[in-house]
Amino acid sequence: MDGNWLWRPAAELGRAIGAGKINPAELTEAYLDAIAAHPDGARIYARTTPNRARSMGLAAAGRAKTGQRLGLLDGVPLSWKDLFDAAGAGCEAGSALLKGRVPDRDAEVLARATAQGSVCLGKTHMTELAFSGLGLNPVTATPPNRNFPGAVPGGSSSGAAASVAFGLAAGGIGSDTGGSVRVPSAWNDLVGLKTTWGSLPMAGVVPLAPRFDTIGPLARTVEDAALIHALLRGEKAPDLEGVSLAGMRFAVLETVALDDLRREPAKGFDDAVVRLSRAGAVIERIKAPEVAEALALAGTLVAPEAYGTWAEKIESAPEKMFPPVLERFRGGAAVKAMDYVLGWQKLERLRAIWNDRVAGFDAVLVPTSAILPPDANRLLTDPSYFAQENLLALRNTRIGNLLDQAVLTLPTGQPSCGISFMAGPGQELRLLRVGSAAERALV
Repeated sequence: MDGNWLWRPAAELGRAIGAGKINPAELTEAYLDAIAAHPDGARIYARTTPNRARSMGLAAAGRAKTGQRLGLLDGVPLSWKDLFDAAGAGCEAGSALLKGRVPDRDAEVLARATAQGSVCLGKTHMTELAFSGLGLNPVTATPPNRNFPGAVPGGSSSGAAASVAFGLAAGGIGSDTGGSVRVPSAWNDLVGLKTTWGSLPMAGVVPLAPRFDTIGPLARTVEDAALIHALLRGEKAPDLEGVSLAGMRFAVLETVALDDLRREPAKGFDDAVVRLSRAGAVIERIKAPEVAEALALAGTLVAPEAYGTWAEKIESAPEKMFPPVLERFRGGAAVKAMDYVLGWQKLERLRAIWNDRVAGFDAVLVPTSAILPPDANRLLTDPSYFAQENLLALRNTRIGNLLDQAVLTLPTGQPSCGISFMAGPGQELRLLRVGSAAERALV
């Protein structure tokens, strides 16, 4: 089949299957062949699941032939981050601590996606135990960056982004605790959706910090993100037609989010805001001191939860971990229980203040990341550089996690620079409609 199909949006592939232009079994085989032949295929996929994929592709082909397709993504091949359990396949979450772990059942979201006919190509590499936004993993593999050879791809859903960016999957499913869907999406010029905490089931997903962990798609288009999100929820995708930016109100967050921006992310963001305005959106600028207060709580809340989740496993063999990631986990050990409890109480108050402040806006805009993808070799040899760049990479995305927002990142046209649209908890469907209109203005 035409190799160009491998680079098409998932929705376009689904329509072509429905029109009889593509056989899902042949499409699956083409992706598996492309992964095997790609020079970085082994750096992107921790493992493929060829038998499962072929079986699913053949079943989808049969349904397409008899007019019994289960949905638009029936027969469309997707990748899954290596923290989603898939029955009979290794699931090691990028860590030597979990080497040889093979679950006997699918994660609930994978089971939902399978029930609707999507094809699981395999499991993609990720940051060790999902605790870094850079995508560097010397323990297993560091996937490539689409735009900058030698740079990291963003994490922790690094392979998920690379699989789509390099034409080795029609879409990817990742997780996001502090930016792990949005940073790799932005750094590889993709669309990424961070969902509201608790809106998708985490059963069968290797945790990092359970009170912050979320699931979301990495995709070529907003339509694809909407379709994959619906797949994970087991429901119909929203109608994205007929949405205009005219009269929409967007707030540019000035507190913290615009500090210390590198030149390219600043240019990408500013240019994108201008295009949104030209398309009819009303742009206002706001300050929100509660954002700075919320970010200051990250070390009190996220780190101890992550360490508490993994301490026993980590301390049984700490030498198996990449030292900067080990250090991040251990940073949560000294937090007192009282400070953790008080921190959560304060964060709930700050979330209420923020939601009241932005209630009149269709979305709040921030640069997805303050920096471009850093050089992988320097990150490996310079611990202080690793710490600095990791904090900057995740600073803006963490706003959405701490304030429990639904967040959509879109490419700006500036390589590896994204713009994020934040909306309140539970607002994914409305946000995707906003994103669909914004996407047309940003092309």
